[in-house]
Amino acid sequence: MPTMKLTRRAVTGLRPADKPTIYFDDEVRGFGLRIMPSGARSWVLEYRPGAGGRGVAKRRVRIGGDELTPEDAREMARGMLADIRRGADPSAQRRAERTADSFADVADAYMTRQVRPKRKPSTAGYYQLLLDTHILPALGAKRAAMITRADVETWQVALAAKADGKGGKTTANRALTLVRAIYNWAGGVGLVPEGTNPCARVEKFAEQGKDRYLTAEEIGRLGAALREAETIGIPHAPSASKHAPKVKNRTVFSPHVTGAIRLLMLTGCRLREILNLRWSEYDAERGMLFLPDSKTGRKAVVLSAAAQAVLTALPRVGTYVIAGNDPNKPRADLKKPWSALSARAGLGGVRLHDLRHTFASVGAASGMSLPTIGGLLGHADSATTQRYAHLQVDPVRAAADIIAGRIADSMRGESEI
Repeated sequence: MPTMKLTRRAVTGLRPADKPTIYFDDEVRGFGLRIMPSGARSWVLEYRPGAGGRGVAKRRVRIGGDELTPEDAREMARGMLADIRRGADPSAQRRAERTADSFADVADAYMTRQVRPKRKPSTAGYYQLLLDTHILPALGAKRAAMITRADVETWQVALAAKADGKGGKTTANRALTLVRAIYNWAGGVGLVPEGTNPCARVEKFAEQGKDRYLTAEEIGRLGAALREAETIGIPHAPSASKHAPKVKNRTVFSPHVTGAIRLLMLTGCRLREILNLRWSEYDAERGMLFLPDSKTGRKAVVLSAAAQAVLTALPRVGTYVIAGNDPNKPRADLKKPWSALSARAGLGGVRLHDLRHTFASVGAASGMSLPTIGGLLGHADSATTQRYAHLQVDPVRAAADIIAGRIADSMRGESEI
């Protein structure tokens, strides 16, 4: 192969031959420009790994293409040669990266070895949904060790735009958190080089808070709708089609449906904590619920007299407090009845989870401490309860009035502090 001084002017004048040709530099040994018959050009470095010597076969590694000037490519070659003298083998490293596990393989190992044995089935199901729907279609085929921060940010932005209107930024944030967790775990067990995490400095999107609290007037309307639902029934919305079949005018809801919603309001429990509640977990004598597997683990719920009255009035049908079609299986959801009840009460856009927020907000506005509210809700992290801090206006104002009142009295000479 020819040897020459590889300058900008020199390489510009080189033309393709009938076969691949490497023009080696006369300054840096092994550094050269490869020109293919098609005209494609790339900077390469030939070297002997290890201690070198003619007994070791040469290896070749690509440095870059036309985007590099001869000067830049030569400096990169010098750096690679320095690494090789210290024992590195860039060709073998790149070959290993090309044959390394794909991100889909690493994600599957994470789910199999970490999530399914150690997390709740509902958590594992949610993670798998995120992977199948939002993560693997974009990143799954890529080699896990070769995914870059730019790859992650491009995917994150595209996901937020694709899911826009359906909590796009929230979905993108949850998916990013999962990808970050996968890399942290994979680095710890050696599936990717330790410290390899392209999500490490990727910022999440700012999210719009969704907390909604019912006012006293709205709570009253919901109570009226519940009483109507379990007595004369909720009237059906009129059909837009004149040919629609005639149906009964009202639907009467079972006491288990209305009881479930009352319990959500009166306990601040999560939806699944109420729907999965077994009669065996209710201690009527002590007025307590002992939940074996809530979102934050084992949880004891102190019941108010009002909540106990709801439980006392519920018919005992099967294993679960909130009976469904199968008395030995928990009810799947309350979507349809809640849709009808919230519409009847004029609570458009209110979610069942907002009943939990309402329970907390009433406590905060009544002067209860945030730790007390967090204990009632079963928050594992006190920071979660901080969202209700701004609702403690009345007790803070009362304290301000007391302090300022005493100061004002002293200033007027009417009392001493």
